[in-house]
Amino acid sequence: MKVLVLGAGVIGVTTAWFLNKSGHEVTVVDRQPGAGLETSFANGGQISVSHAEPWANPSAPLKALKWLAQEDAPLLFRLRPDLRQWLWGLSFLRECMPARTRRNIRQIVTLGLYSRATLQSLRAETGIEYDQLTRGILHFYTRQAELDAALEPARVMREHGCDIEIVSPDQCVSIEPALAFSRKLLVGGSMTTSDESGDAHKFTQRLAALAAERGVRFLQRNVLGLLKAGGRIDGVHVEGEMLRADAYVVSLGAYSPLLTRPVGIDLDIYPAKGYSATMPVKDAARAFSVSLTDDEYKLVFSRLGDRLRIAGTAELNGYNTALNEARCRALLRRTEELFPGAGDAARAEFWTGLRPATPSNVPYIGGTRYPNLFLNTGHGTLGWTHSCGSARALADIVSGREPEIEFAFSTPPAKRSARLQRAPRVSPT
Repeated sequence: MKVLVLGAGVIGVTTAWFLNKSGHEVTVVDRQPGAGLETSFANGGQISVSHAEPWANPSAPLKALKWLAQEDAPLLFRLRPDLRQWLWGLSFLRECMPARTRRNIRQIVTLGLYSRATLQSLRAETGIEYDQLTRGILHFYTRQAELDAALEPARVMREHGCDIEIVSPDQCVSIEPALAFSRKLLVGGSMTTSDESGDAHKFTQRLAALAAERGVRFLQRNVLGLLKAGGRIDGVHVEGEMLRADAYVVSLGAYSPLLTRPVGIDLDIYPAKGYSATMPVKDAARAFSVSLTDDEYKLVFSRLGDRLRIAGTAELNGYNTALNEARCRALLRRTEELFPGAGDAARAEFWTGLRPATPSNVPYIGGTRYPNLFLNTGHGTLGWTHSCGSARALADIVSGREPEIEFAFSTPPAKRSARLQRAPRVSPT
């Protein structure tokens, strides 16, 4: 079967890889000249099953209100005359209910465990290298209230298979000695030894090269729209031509709703702008080598070879991609507070990308009302974490096979197998 994958980020490229392995003739279309050049370019670098508590949780509404006037806030709603933003915000508030948060954590953990195992198998199969480290991920806390609030989500994650363990401040320093320089700030943490880190951009580019060797085609085209006819998708308008295939997969990240809305599929995805700073290691004795998450500031720290990557925060400001200097400087300020002298801040490179955020943090994976149109999008902050599992499951769905994971796929109910129907429905909207 001929399949067109729209989008060459980490989601689109992994989707193309697993579709090709399933025997399909695959073409990937993206407006960029290479793979992984937008949201996958400079993200936090974590393969983080333990990052399963969604932004929408019971404590979020009050925090979001407090942060409205704070330019460098971890989560910043820039209120706009934008109906989509307001509707998304209302859905976000609904997902903050405790029962919905627990249900969403279950879905996120389930997909994360499956995806991490799939990545490990792919790495063993291909020998792909991308500055990967398998030293786990340590979440650390500098306020007791934040640590206390993390205990219940950690319990729910453990219940669903995540090997997360609560640790003391001294244990945090034992796990990552670079935290000794900020030991007085620590109140505790949680450690997941099976989590990983690595450069998503390197991974995406190298997997794209391997896919091309297997016959996957990559086209640089600006995707303009979908053509529907007779209850199916009949083609994709790109600049200068119409591309046709037997099946189509939308993996355009935050831009996915702009493509699907004209054909009657309204995805509850809004762009959440994230920031990162990347700088050379200046003092190896002070630099972290275990991937870390600062839950109070919503930042992640990853070691990528001789580089330090600091990334995070979310700014809901439409499709604006301009760098905000205050938010960039906040990354360096917090890094210097925790790891003084570790990196060469004078040589820091800043980046921003639009994460495709659903209110629940649960992505859209599966089919649509059109039998030959499929979705693999809406992964928010966890696109790198969930990429391989999402792609493998989506390749199964496109191929008419039952995925090996019980997840709330977007496939229309009449086409779900009995086994998948036993899984509770968790909609991203």
